Amino acid sequence: MNVSQTVVDYLRQHDLRLTTAESCTAGKIVTLLAEVPDSGDLIESGYVVYSCEAKQRLLNVSPHTIKTYNLTSCEVAREMALGALLDSTANVAVATTGILGPEDVDGIPAGTVCFAWAYQTERGKHVFTHQHRFFGSRSRVQLLAAEHALKRISFFHKRALAGEQVQVNQ
Repeated sequence: MNVSQTVVDYLRQHDLRLTTAESCTAGKIVTLLAEVPDSGDLIESGYVVYSCEAKQRLLNVSPHTIKTYNLTSCEVAREMALGALLDSTANVAVATTGILGPEDVDGIPAGTVCFAWAYQTERGKHVFTHQHRFFGSRSRVQLLAAEHALKRISFFHKRALAGEQVQVNQ
Protein backbone atom coordinates (compact mmCIF):
# COMPACT_ATOMS: atom_id res chain seq x y z
CA MET A 1 0.00 0.00 0.00
CA ASN A 2 1.45 3.42 -0.89
CA VAL A 3 1.76 6.43 1.40
CA SER A 4 -1.21 8.27 -0.08
CA GLN A 5 -3.57 5.31 0.27
CA THR A 6 -2.45 4.77 3.86
CA VAL A 7 -3.13 8.43 4.69
CA VAL A 8 -6.52 8.41 2.96
CA ASP A 9 -7.48 5.33 4.97
CA TYR A 10 -6.31 6.99 8.20
CA LEU A 11 -8.17 10.23 7.45
CA ARG A 12 -11.35 8.29 6.72
CA GLN A 13 -11.07 6.08 9.82
CA HIS A 14 -10.60 9.09 12.08
CA ASP A 15 -13.12 11.40 10.42
CA LEU A 16 -10.42 13.88 9.45
CA ARG A 17 -10.67 16.43 6.69
CA LEU A 18 -7.46 17.99 5.40
CA THR A 19 -6.33 21.37 4.22
CA THR A 20 -2.79 22.21 3.18
CA ALA A 21 -0.67 25.35 3.12
CA GLU A 22 2.17 24.56 0.76
CA SER A 23 5.07 26.68 -0.34
CA CYS A 24 8.00 24.58 -1.54
CA THR A 25 5.85 21.49 -2.15
CA ALA A 26 3.65 23.56 -4.49
CA GLY A 27 0.48 21.51 -4.07
CA LYS A 28 2.22 18.13 -4.24
CA ILE A 29 0.67 17.00 -0.92
CA VAL A 30 -2.87 17.53 -2.22
CA THR A 31 -1.92 16.07 -5.60
CA LEU A 32 -0.63 12.85 -4.04
CA LEU A 33 -3.83 12.44 -2.01
CA ALA A 34 -6.07 13.30 -4.96
CA GLU A 35 -4.52 10.45 -6.94
CA VAL A 36 -6.29 8.01 -4.59
CA PRO A 37 -9.82 7.18 -5.79
CA ASP A 38 -12.61 8.55 -3.56
CA SER A 39 -10.25 10.83 -1.63
CA GLY A 40 -11.99 14.06 -2.66
CA ASP A 41 -14.32 14.14 0.33
CA LEU A 42 -11.27 14.13 2.64
CA ILE A 43 -9.58 17.17 1.06
CA GLU A 44 -11.14 20.48 2.05
CA SER A 45 -8.67 22.81 0.35
CA GLY A 46 -5.09 23.41 -0.60
CA TYR A 47 -3.23 26.69 -0.56
CA VAL A 48 -0.08 27.19 -2.61
CA VAL A 49 1.61 30.30 -1.26
CA TYR A 50 5.11 31.34 -2.26
CA SER A 51 5.38 35.06 -1.60
CA CYS A 52 5.48 36.75 1.79
CA GLU A 53 2.44 38.75 0.74
CA ALA A 54 0.40 35.64 -0.08
CA LYS A 55 1.35 33.99 3.21
CA GLN A 56 0.26 37.14 5.05
CA ARG A 57 -2.91 37.81 3.06
CA LEU A 58 -4.26 34.27 2.74
CA LEU A 59 -2.94 32.59 5.88
CA ASN A 60 -2.45 35.45 8.35
CA VAL A 61 1.28 34.83 8.72
CA SER A 62 2.68 37.74 10.71
CA PRO A 63 5.20 40.00 8.94
CA HIS A 64 7.07 40.03 12.26
CA THR A 65 7.38 36.23 12.20
CA ILE A 66 8.75 36.29 8.65
CA LYS A 67 11.21 39.08 9.45
CA THR A 68 12.34 37.51 12.72
CA TYR A 69 12.60 33.86 11.69
CA ASN A 70 12.83 33.88 7.85
CA LEU A 71 10.41 32.29 5.39
CA THR A 72 12.05 28.90 5.86
CA SER A 73 11.29 28.42 9.53
CA CYS A 74 9.13 26.26 11.72
CA GLU A 75 7.57 29.44 13.10
CA VAL A 76 6.31 30.44 9.64
CA ALA A 77 5.15 26.88 8.91
CA ARG A 78 3.25 26.91 12.22
CA GLU A 79 1.42 30.13 11.33
CA MET A 80 0.70 28.82 7.83
CA ALA A 81 -0.92 25.66 9.24
CA LEU A 82 -2.96 27.58 11.78
CA GLY A 83 -4.07 30.07 9.12
CA ALA A 84 -5.21 27.30 6.79
CA LEU A 85 -7.05 25.56 9.63
CA LEU A 86 -8.75 28.80 10.68
CA ASP A 87 -9.90 29.57 7.14
CA SER A 88 -11.42 26.15 6.46
CA THR A 89 -13.79 23.52 7.76
CA ALA A 90 -10.93 21.03 7.93
CA ASN A 91 -9.76 19.58 11.22
CA VAL A 92 -6.18 18.91 10.12
CA ALA A 93 -3.78 21.21 8.28
CA VAL A 94 -0.32 20.51 6.95
CA ALA A 95 2.10 23.28 5.99
CA THR A 96 5.47 23.31 4.26
CA THR A 97 8.03 25.98 3.58
CA GLY A 98 11.61 25.48 2.51
CA ILE A 99 14.45 25.56 0.03
CA LEU A 100 14.37 22.91 -2.70
CA GLY A 101 17.70 23.81 -4.21
CA PRO A 102 19.93 23.29 -6.00
CA GLU A 103 21.56 26.29 -4.26
CA ASP A 104 21.53 27.35 -0.62
CA VAL A 105 19.54 30.53 0.06
CA ASP A 106 20.38 33.07 2.78
CA GLY A 107 22.58 30.53 4.52
CA ILE A 108 19.84 27.88 4.57
CA PRO A 109 21.04 24.63 3.02
CA ALA A 110 19.26 23.39 -0.09
CA GLY A 111 16.82 20.64 0.80
CA THR A 112 15.80 22.17 4.13
CA VAL A 113 12.04 21.99 4.66
CA CYS A 114 10.02 23.14 7.66
CA PHE A 115 6.74 21.40 8.39
CA ALA A 116 3.75 22.06 10.61
CA TRP A 117 0.77 19.85 11.38
CA ALA A 118 -2.21 21.50 13.07
CA TYR A 119 -5.25 19.67 14.44
CA GLN A 120 -8.59 20.85 15.71
CA THR A 121 -9.72 18.38 18.37
CA GLU A 122 -12.31 18.47 21.12
CA ARG A 123 -9.53 19.77 23.38
CA GLY A 124 -8.66 22.67 21.06
CA LYS A 125 -5.94 23.33 18.52
CA HIS A 126 -2.68 21.41 18.61
CA VAL A 127 0.34 22.24 16.45
CA PHE A 128 3.54 20.30 15.85
CA THR A 129 6.53 21.48 13.85
CA HIS A 130 9.58 19.77 12.47
CA GLN A 131 12.51 20.68 10.22
CA HIS A 132 14.15 18.12 7.97
CA ARG A 133 16.79 18.20 5.27
CA PHE A 134 16.36 16.10 2.15
CA PHE A 135 18.90 15.40 -0.57
CA GLY A 136 18.52 15.06 -4.32
CA SER A 137 17.23 17.06 -7.25
CA ARG A 138 14.59 19.76 -6.79
CA SER A 139 11.83 17.41 -7.90
CA ARG A 140 13.14 14.62 -5.67
CA VAL A 141 13.29 16.90 -2.61
CA GLN A 142 9.78 18.15 -3.34
CA LEU A 143 8.38 14.61 -3.56
CA LEU A 144 10.24 13.44 -0.45
CA ALA A 145 8.96 16.45 1.51
CA ALA A 146 5.36 15.89 0.40
CA GLU A 147 5.54 12.22 1.33
CA HIS A 148 7.13 13.08 4.69
CA ALA A 149 4.31 15.53 5.42
CA LEU A 150 1.74 12.82 4.67
CA LYS A 151 3.51 10.09 6.64
CA ARG A 152 3.54 12.17 9.82
CA ILE A 153 -0.18 13.04 9.84
CA SER A 154 -1.17 9.97 11.85
CA PHE A 155 1.83 10.22 14.20
CA PHE A 156 1.04 13.81 15.24
CA HIS A 157 -2.70 13.20 15.26
CA LYS A 158 -2.22 10.49 17.88
CA ARG A 159 -0.11 12.91 19.93
CA ALA A 160 -2.78 15.58 19.64
CA LEU A 161 -5.44 13.13 20.82
CA ALA A 162 -3.22 12.17 23.76
CA GLY A 163 -2.95 15.83 24.73
CA GLU A 164 0.84 15.83 24.41
CA GLN A 165 0.97 19.23 22.70
CA VAL A 166 0.19 22.50 24.40
CA GLN A 167 -2.98 23.98 22.97
CA VAL A 168 -2.78 27.08 20.83
CA ASN A 169 -5.17 29.91 21.65
CA GLN A 170 -6.13 31.15 18.20
